[in-house]
This record gives sequence, C-alpha cells and structure tokens, in this order.
Amino acid sequence: MPNGLRRILCQVGLREGPDGENSSLVDRLMLNDSKLWKGARSMYHQLFMSSLLMDLKYKKLFAVRFAKNYERLQSDYVTDDHDREFSVADLSVQIFTVPSLARMLITEENLLTIIIKTFMDHLRHRDAQGRFQFERYTALQAFKFRRVQSLILDLKYVLISKPTEWSDDLRQKFLEGFDAFLELLKCMQGMDPVTRQVGQHIEMEPEWEAAFTLQMKLTHVISMMQDWCALDEKVLIEAYKKCLAVLMQCHGGFTDGEQPVTLSICGHSVETIRYCVSQEKVSIHLPISRLLAGLHVLLSKSEVAYKFPELLPLSELSPPMLIEHPLRCLVLCAQVHAGMWRRNGFSLVNQIYYYHNVKCRREMFDKDIIMLQTGVSMMDPNHFLMIMLSRFELYQIFSTPDYGKRLSSEITHKDVVQQNNTLIEEMLYLIIMLVGERFSPGVGQVNATDEIKREIIHQLCIKPMAHSELVKSLPEDENKETGMESVIEAVAHFKKPGLTGRGMYELKPECAKEFNLYFYHFSRAEQSKAEEAQRKLKRQNREDTALPPPVLPPFCPLFASLVNILQSDVMLYIIRTILHWAVEHNGYAWSESMLQRVLHLIGMALQEEKQHLENVMEEHVVTFTFAQKISKPGEAPNNSPSILAMLETLQNAPYLEVHKDMIRWILKTFNAIKKMRESSSASSVAETEGTITEESSRDKDKAERKRKAEIARLRREKVMAQMSEMQRNFIDENKDLFQQTVAEEASNFAVLDNSPMVSDTTLIALGPAQTQVPKQRQFVTCILCQEEQEVKVESKAMVLAAFVQRSTVLSKNRNKVIQDPEKYDPLFMHPDLSCGTHTGSCGHVMHAHCWQRYFDSVQAKEQRRQQRLRLHTSYDVENGEFLCPLCECLSNTVIPLLLPPRNIFNNRLNFSDQPNLTQWIKTISQQIKALQILRKEESIPNIASSKNSENMDELQLPEGFRPDFHPKNPYSDSIKEMLTTFGTATYKVGLKVHPNEEDPRVPIMCWGSCAYTIQSIERILSDEDKPLFGPLPCRLDDCLRSLTRFAAAHWTVALLSVVQGHFCKLFASLVPNDSYGDLPCILDIDMFHLLVGLVLAFPALQCQDFSGISLGTGDLHIFHLVTMAHIIQILLTSCTEENGMDQETPAGEEELAVLALYKTLRQCTGSALKEIPSGWHLWRSVRAGIMPFLKCSALFFHYLNGVPSPPEIQVSGTSHFEHLCNYLSLPNNLICLFQENSEITKLLVESWCQHIEVKRYLEGERDAISYPRESNKLIDLPEDYSSLINQASNFSCPKSGGDKSRTPTLCLVCGTLLCSQSYCCQAELDGEDVGACTAHTYSCGSGVCIFLRVRECQVLFLAGRTKGCFYSPPYLDDYGETDQLLRRGNPLHLCKERFKKIQKLWHQHSITEEIGHAQEANQTLVGIDWQHL
Repeated sequence: MPNGLRRILCQVGLREGPDGENSSLVDRLMLNDSKLWKGARSMYHQLFMSSLLMDLKYKKLFAVRFAKNYERLQSDYVTDDHDREFSVADLSVQIFTVPSLARMLITEENLLTIIIKTFMDHLRHRDAQGRFQFERYTALQAFKFRRVQSLILDLKYVLISKPTEWSDDLRQKFLEGFDAFLELLKCMQGMDPVTRQVGQHIEMEPEWEAAFTLQMKLTHVISMMQDWCALDEKVLIEAYKKCLAVLMQCHGGFTDGEQPVTLSICGHSVETIRYCVSQEKVSIHLPISRLLAGLHVLLSKSEVAYKFPELLPLSELSPPMLIEHPLRCLVLCAQVHAGMWRRNGFSLVNQIYYYHNVKCRREMFDKDIIMLQTGVSMMDPNHFLMIMLSRFELYQIFSTPDYGKRLSSEITHKDVVQQNNTLIEEMLYLIIMLVGERFSPGVGQVNATDEIKREIIHQLCIKPMAHSELVKSLPEDENKETGMESVIEAVAHFKKPGLTGRGMYELKPECAKEFNLYFYHFSRAEQSKAEEAQRKLKRQNREDTALPPPVLPPFCPLFASLVNILQSDVMLYIIRTILHWAVEHNGYAWSESMLQRVLHLIGMALQEEKQHLENVMEEHVVTFTFAQKISKPGEAPNNSPSILAMLETLQNAPYLEVHKDMIRWILKTFNAIKKMRESSSASSVAETEGTITEESSRDKDKAERKRKAEIARLRREKVMAQMSEMQRNFIDENKDLFQQTVAEEASNFAVLDNSPMVSDTTLIALGPAQTQVPKQRQFVTCILCQEEQEVKVESKAMVLAAFVQRSTVLSKNRNKVIQDPEKYDPLFMHPDLSCGTHTGSCGHVMHAHCWQRYFDSVQAKEQRRQQRLRLHTSYDVENGEFLCPLCECLSNTVIPLLLPPRNIFNNRLNFSDQPNLTQWIKTISQQIKALQILRKEESIPNIASSKNSENMDELQLPEGFRPDFHPKNPYSDSIKEMLTTFGTATYKVGLKVHPNEEDPRVPIMCWGSCAYTIQSIERILSDEDKPLFGPLPCRLDDCLRSLTRFAAAHWTVALLSVVQGHFCKLFASLVPNDSYGDLPCILDIDMFHLLVGLVLAFPALQCQDFSGISLGTGDLHIFHLVTMAHIIQILLTSCTEENGMDQETPAGEEELAVLALYKTLRQCTGSALKEIPSGWHLWRSVRAGIMPFLKCSALFFHYLNGVPSPPEIQVSGTSHFEHLCNYLSLPNNLICLFQENSEITKLLVESWCQHIEVKRYLEGERDAISYPRESNKLIDLPEDYSSLINQASNFSCPKSGGDKSRTPTLCLVCGTLLCSQSYCCQAELDGEDVGACTAHTYSCGSGVCIFLRVRECQVLFLAGRTKGCFYSPPYLDDYGETDQLLRRGNPLHLCKERFKKIQKLWHQHSITEEIGHAQEANQTLVGIDWQHL
C-alpha cells in the first residue's frame, strides 16, 4: 500500500463522527467485531495491520483508542463464539509488546489498572470473606475461564519489557496498578481452604483446578511485578509498604477467637495461639505473603534495607504473624505425607503436588521457605522452634520427659507412632531447609547463575540426564528461558548418543562435593535415587560413603542471624532427645531417617562454625559455638550425656552400620574445629585427648572390620573346598557317564563346526563329484513341552515359528500389479522382482501337535475376547497370525524341520557313466516328450483304441524311464501335514488368495519364497560387506536351512504330474520345445528363481528314471545350463563403455573367450548388438554381473546338500570369484561352459536370441534389467530438517483444489508426498475406505511401508490395515535427542547411523516384527485406527 494512501486511510478511519466519542470508523468496527462473521473480521484486521499498525504516529493513536475500549472489547470476546485469532482483542499483542507504547498507555491510560480491573470483573463469584470461589469445573466453565485468562497474557505483554528510566507519572501509575494487583491477590489469599476429614472419606472431591490454573497463569506476572519493583528504590519501598498493609488486613482478626497459649522448653517461653492444622481450616493459596517475601528479599538484594531503614516499616513487622500461614501450609504438606489427610481424597494430593511442582514452586513453596527465613531472622530462634513444634503438633512429645518411651510402651495405634515419626522427620527437614537454602540472591551472597548451577548439579546427582529432561526440571522465566545454557558447560560433560538413546549430560566429578542430600527441590523418590547414586559413586571411588552437608555461601546481613537456630537451646534439646532415643534404641519409637536428619543438622552446624573460624577477622570473636555446646553434658536433674558422647556411643552401635561413616566424619570435623579454636589459644592438652579418643575409636573400628573380613574369607574357602570335594566324588561315581558326555560334546562340536571333514580335499557343493558329508543326527527341544526329540523322517514333525510376507524390498518396478490373482501364473519370476514372497523365522522349535494345540487356544481366547470387548490385538488370528510362545515374535505359519531331502531321494545305485550336458539334455527332452504324449492320452480317453495304439507305437519310451512308477512318500503323516500347511500358507500370502492346498501353483510359490529369501539375504550381506558364509545369526541360519529343505521336499505332497508339468515348462524356457508357445524370453526370467524351480522340481522327473543318471548330475547340468543363460542375459544387457580405462596388459584366456562368445552373439542377433568393446571390459562386466547369482547359488546348494562352505569364503575381503566357482563345480573361465558343449550351446544361444522380445529390446523398443542389479535404498533425506518442512509446506492436497495438507507424510521407500489422515484423500481398498498412507502401502510396499510424518517428525511403520507403530525419527538436535511432535523446536539434523538402522530393518523385512513388538509393549498403539492414516 503506498504511503499516501495509507495516511489518508488512517485519517479517515480515526476521524470522530458526528456522535462524539467512539463514533470514528475504527471505533465502530472494533466495537461491532463480535457481530461480524469470520471472513469480514479477518479482512478488516488485515486492513488495520497494513495501515494503522504500519505507521508509528497512527499506531499510537490506535493504541489509545484500543486501550479506551479495552474493557468492552474483552467482554465481547469472552461471550463470543469464535477463537481468539478471529477477535480484534488479539491485536493487543501488536500494541502492548512495543515498549514505548506500553509505557505510554500505563502513564496516560492507566492500562495496568484497566486490565486487572477487567479481569476481576469477570471473576465475580466470591465467598463471605471476598475470596474467589470457583464452581464445579464444567466444560462451559473451563471454556469461559480460558477466555478470561487471555487478559493475564495481555498483562504479561505490558510487563515483559522493563523500564530503564522512571518518571514520576510512571511510578504513580505503576503503583496504582500494583494496588489493583494486590486487590486481585487479596481475593486469592486463603481461597479453597481445606479441613481434615476424620472418620468418613470425603464424598465429593472439591474443585481445585481453577485456583491452580489461575496461580500458574499469574506466576510469571507476580515475578515480573517484583522485577519492576526491583528497578526503582522508591517504587520498591512503596510497594513493600502497600503489600505489608494488605497482609495486615488479611491477618486482621489474626487472634480473634483463638485462645492464647504459652509454650516453654529449656527455660524459654513464648506466647502463641492455640491452632491445630489437623482440626482447623487451612489454605495452600497465600499469594500476598509470598509477594511480601519476594519484596523482602529484594530489599536485601538491592541493599535498600541498609540504605534507608528509616523509610521501611521493619519495626512494625510481627514475625509470628509473618510466619503463621506459610508454616501452616508446610505443616499441611508434612501431615499429608504422614498419611493424616488420606480421607480428603486426591484433590488435596494434587494440590500438594503442584505446590512443589517446577511450574508453581517459584512463587509458592520457595517463597514460603523465604517467608519463614524472614520471620526466623527477626525473632528468637528458640521461640520460633517452640511455635514450630506446636504447629507440627509435636510440642507434647518434646516438652514431656520420656514421652517417647511412654508412647512406645503403651499399646498405642501403630499409625500414630508412624505419623509422629514422619512429622518429626519433616520438621527436621524444614529446619535443614531454613538454614541450608540460601541460594536465592538476596538471602545468601550468591547470584542467579549460582542458583541455576545448584539446580542442575542436584538433578545430575540423581542420574545423567538428556537436555530436554534437564530443561523440564528447571523453572522457566517469562520468556520460557531456564538460563541453563550459560552454566551447563561448567558443571557437566556432554556424552553423545549411540544408535539408540539420547545424548546425556553427566556431572563433572569435582561438582559432586556440592551435593546436598536434603536439597529442597527433590521429591522423595528423587532424594532416595540421588542418595543411592552418590553412595554408589563413593564406593566405586573407594571413599567413605558419608554424604556430609556441603559448604554453603554466607547469608546476606538481613538474614545473618538465621544460623543461630542451629545452636539455640531448643534445637540442641531436640537433637539430644533424638540421639538419646537412638542410643536407648529398644525403648523408644524413633526412625533411622530421623537420626540421619539430626546427623545432617549437626554436620551443617559444624561446617558453619568451621567457615566462621576460617573467615574470622582480627580481634573478632566467633559467637557461633556449636562445638563447645555439643561437648557439654545435659542439665541436671537427669544429667544426660553430651551430644558428642552419644555420637561416640552410636559409632559402635551394630544396628547403625549405614550411618557410621557420617558419625566418623562429624567427629573428625569436631576435632578439626577444636584444633582451630585451640591454635588461636595457647593450650593443646585437650586437643591431644580428643584426637586420641577419636583415633582409638577409628582403630577399634578398623580392627573390627578386618576381623569380620577374615571370618568371611575363611567361610568362603571352606564352602569352595566342600564343593570341589563333592564334584570329585560325583565324577568318580559316574566315571562311564562322564567319559560318554565328553565324547558326545566332542562329536557335537564337530557337527557344529563348518570346517570340512577332510581338510585337504576341495569342497564341492553339487554334482557327481559332490563332497560326501557324514550323516549328522539332529536333536531339538520343543519350547512348549520341553521334550527333546531327534529329527527323523518317520518321527513326529518338529516345526519352526515363521512369518511369510509379500515383499517389494528388491523390486525394480513397483507399479506392476497382479490384476486377477486367481488366474495369475507365477511360474516365471521377472528379473525386476516386482513382488516376492519372503519367509523369516525367530528360530524357536516346537512339536507340530504342541503348536497346533497352542494355536487352537489362541483362537479360542480371541473368540472369547471379541465377545467381551471389541479391541484389536497386535496379531490377526483370522489370518493365521500368532505370537511365538517364547519371544512373542509375530508369526503366521510354521516350517517343518527336515533332514537333507536329497539324501532320501538319491538312494539308488548309479551304475552307468554319467552323461555330458548334450546327452543329458537329449535324454531329458525325450522324457519330457514321452510324458506329454502320455498326458494327452490321459486327457482324451474316449478316442478309438486303434488311434490309441498308433500313438503308443509313436511313443518310444527312453531307456530306463518308467512313467507309470509312483514313488512312495518317505515322510510320516505328521510331517506331510506340516509340508502342506506351510506350502498353503506361502501360497495364500504370496498370491493374496484363499488357501487351497490342491492348487497347482502351491509348489511354485514355495520355490519362489525360497529363492526370494536367499536373494534378500545375499543382498544384505553384500551391502554390509560381510562374507557370504560368515557367522550368520542362528535364527537366519535355521530359517534358510529349514526353508531350503522344505522347498526341496514339498514335491512329495504335491501331485507328481503337476510338478512334472512345471519342470517341463521351466525347462522349455531354456531348451526350446514346440509344445509351449507362450514362454517369456531370456531377458524376462530371473535366473536364480529359474534355477531353484528346476533343481527342486527335477526329482519329480528323476524318480521315474531308472537308467542310472544320478540326481547330482541333473543338478549340475541344470546349474550349468542356467549359468550359461545368465551369461547371455548379462552380455545382451551389458552397457560397457570403453571410457579410456582399457588395460594395457595382453588379453588373457577369459578375455579372448568372452570376445569370441560376444562375436557369436552378434551373429545370432544379426549384428543388432553394439560394436565389440575390449575383452577386458566384457569379462569384467560378466564377472560383476554374475557374482550375485553365484553367491545365491552357493547359499542354495550349501543348505540343500549340506556341504560345508570352504574356509576361504568365510572371511570378508576379496571377491571370492574363484573359490565360488570351485565350490559350485564351475570352471574359473565361465565361457568354457560354452566351449565344452559347443554344438548344443550354439543352438541354444540362437534359439534364445531369435525370440521376438529380444529383437525388440535390441532395436530399442523396450527396456530390460541390466546386471548386477543395484541394491534398493530408502530415499536420500536432507541434512537439515527445515528443508523437509519447507518441502511439506509447499505441498497441497492433490484432491482439494490446492488446499494445504494438514498431515503431509513422506514415503521413505519411493519419496512420494501424501496427504495423510484426511477424508479428502481416502481411497477404496477391497471395498473399504482407507487413508492415503494405507493405500500407498499396498501399491508401493505390497502391504508394508515406512513413512515420515513431516509436521510431527515421526517415522511411521505400517503393515496391512490394522498394524502400525511410531518409530524414533533419524533427525536429532544438537543435544542428541529426537523431537517427536516438534514440541521443543530445536534445529534438527540427519543422523546417518539411525537412518541406516531404519534402512536395515527394511532390508531385513523386520518392519512387521518391529510393529508387533511395539504394539505388545504399548497397548495404546493397538487401539489406533491405522487404516485411516
């Protein structure tokens, strides 16, 4: 908007109309704000901001109009039904936060008073004393109260920038505002009083939340008011007087109706009122007292108390009146802790919690302590202690001799003894706090950073903490700052996080000496944790476990007399009484905590005296003589021993082992003080005596400890001797058994060892020359019945819990969708591996019948649970899911444990010479042809017999081939059933169809799952640079072995003709057969899947062949054939370029051979291939391309035939190409395969190249996968998280016409941004509406996917529709912490290690397992409707 137009607009808007006041356009708009609709409001607010608020002169004029109408605007807002962001009242932040405007409005418009008065007008409910009274906190009440609280926010805006210069007007108006503020606090003083319930529990919890909400909101305002007062001495003095006057009014009638009573102990007497916290009304809300305490500290801090004592009403102060209400409040807390207020319900417990809580304590608990310190510093400490005993209702106990003895000897209620003990402990704790808490600037000679340092030190004494934990435990100022950053380096080391967890701050060892066991901000749980941690630390450092009080800074002069409480007569009397109870420990009711506090108080007093002596000035006498007083015996008549003597007695008490170190420290400190005093005087006689007694007691103690240690050592030796004697006898008695066990262990070790039986033989995994491995017996234990069983062919089935899932982790084409699963033929896997079936297992073994029983019970339980409550579980029983009974890992089927199946099938004599590849292909082709003729005849049985006989003539059965022979299934019924169970489960999950064990596709899915799982394991090992046969985790090793053996045995439970049909079709893809016309070309077949299918289907054909050709020969020829096809695949798709990296060395055998093969290939393809590059490049691309295939084949044949792996492949490093070739019975020069069988290979290569799809590829009309396939990785994430936020903020919902997406969610697998958790982007999936993420999960991850919710900074794992969990994101702040839901707002950076961990979970197919564990650990995750995300 141009400046001129803006000014004209401002003038017109602010010009008064004919109706006088409030008639300008701006006024009329503001006052009618609540009558307008949202859109109109937003428009004119924007207009105000771009005109009136952009020009300083008019901003000032507008501020005045706003302040004049403030009360009316706020009233409109409170009754309005729209949020604050749509109200004109929200413009207050634009005006009140400008310091010059805020000051101007305070002085000219009396803004402070207006805001406070407006606020009070809205809180009209008062009781008879004029205090706020809140109704039941209903939703409507809460809504209205929230609106009223926005006024406190305005007050905060006005006070947030503090004045540097004060004018008289500002002083006057601020003090007027302060008066109004005192009126507000006066209405809060004593609100929500409580009375102890006796006999019957409270019927209805009283309302307490509103009062505490008000207190929390006002906390910062109270602090800021004090900060303003501190800036000007005159204002501070006036404010102090005003506050005191209001407190006097509140205390008017302080003694009315209360009976005066006189207390006397140790010759001191004081008059007070008879008041019992446990019988009268008491309130936790005392804001006036606390404000006065804050101002009193400021008098000390700013030294006004010393400069202008005549201006201050200090002489008028009545210390007993000042301390009365804060003391009642602290006694209330003590009694609640002692369990005396149990019948008052949770409302009181909650109030006490918030009273101490970090959000409120600065203006509640802390100020009560300061008020007591103020009172004590102005009165006789003996008088204070007697009043305190009276309020704690302990006066009777300490004023009556032997009261404790009488209490314990009478048959009193145990609760009463316990209550009194707790009250004494709490009272002693309060005294410790009054003397020890001097870290507030103004109470002790410290500054603000010392206070924060101390807070941090004590938090870190509990345990090392993360930055966010520390911040939460520290109080925030009005700017949400804790001040931690400035001091943390001085007191703590930062320890960076690992793969999990968070960065931690650890306390520097030198700061541990500042630890105070009775730090006043510790909760009870924190105190015991800190004590335990510090004692443990001291034990580790071989130090005394005593935790003496730390050296404290001196008090400010105004509070200096506080220390005298420690040496007052009543205090010494209390200490002596409790020590007396401890010495005569059987006769009295006392507790160790009580004694521990007394020892701490004695320690504090000695530290104090030591400090006084060290800092004493010349000619000054130290008046603090605690050491002298504790060495004097008690007064007549009973002449009790001195405190020192009692401590020496207690040092040797066997029932006080824990406190011995502390008592020793006290005696040592006492002697040090004695020395210091005597060094200033002449004599040193007493000193030596003191040290002698102390040393002798220490020596005695040492000797005692030594004696005990010696006894313990002798006892240990005796026990050990007895045990070894018993072992020897047992071995002698069971000699035979023992030798047998040793032998068995040795044989077991041999079985476990992967090293070959004969070390100098070459290990070969397949073929006629396969290394023969001795049969190994395998024993396993069922995790359900604990029975051990040997795995045998005829025994009951043993099974592994397994989880089968569809997977796209290796996919190179995620867009491929199976349109009709019922008609889909999965026989040939495309090399893009668009969707595979992965099988994983936790490796726990069960009997098949035990598992069946367990699964039935899970199903029955689920049905019962569904009738009771409609909740999800982490597993879906309807889909056959269950949790492993041992490790609770998600499973959905079981794999049977089998012996190596090849040993069972291959038990015929092989008496003929084994054929070469050419002969073998010829034989197999004949067998296939014979089978096809037979199948045709079976399918057309009704044709005339003459025709039939013609066919039979045509059918020349190859020698030894018996197609009518059906082998007997070697497995027991139990194993056969489990073979069918696992096969059907793989088929059902892999194709997403209903289970049908008769379906001909079942065996194909089993072979496919075996091949895919091996491929994914090989990929993981390669990506992590791990050796192929290195130490695999047991669960992986067991899973691969069982899965491969199962896949090899599954044909025995399928129809023989079906498996033979699959073999014929698979074989025809490599060796052309006229019967099959629709087979895929060589470029569209994944060779490893083909290999597994051929090898595992071959026994179905070979079992009818009695010509003597072994199964091993078939395996070898199939493997060679598939390897050659894969080499041609690589050569056809390789895009080698001679980018100047040609080798200078002469071409070797491999290079020449591969060049010759390439030449043949060019001839076969009609020169459609590119010009021949160098042989070195070609050979390099063949080697690189075939390595993954060789590795997968090595794993497959290792688990199939059980031949141990060569030791060379068990270590990482070189590529192991030669070792793999040797192990797989391949020549090192792979091209030799073509040369050895040149006549047939030429025909095969020609037939492969003639396929129409190969021609289309060579002519550039289609794409093909090139080798080696690259590993899939999750998308690259930016280093800085703000880049992701920017990306998400620019993303609009694709279906809402450009509206911003509320929950933009990034798929980490493919990088798509989705509009999650919204109705607009829901999609239909199998007739059900699901959210965008769930729909994407099925299209991108085949049911499993990983997302990043950008606005929440949360990783989301989804599996199916009912499973999901949130996972720790890979973004950390500078303190090594994640910021889920972006609550803290620190800059976040990518942690590569954590991102790799997420990627590893994805590669390992562990996402579903992770979700299962998360849902079991946190039941709230189960209830989330994941399908709507």
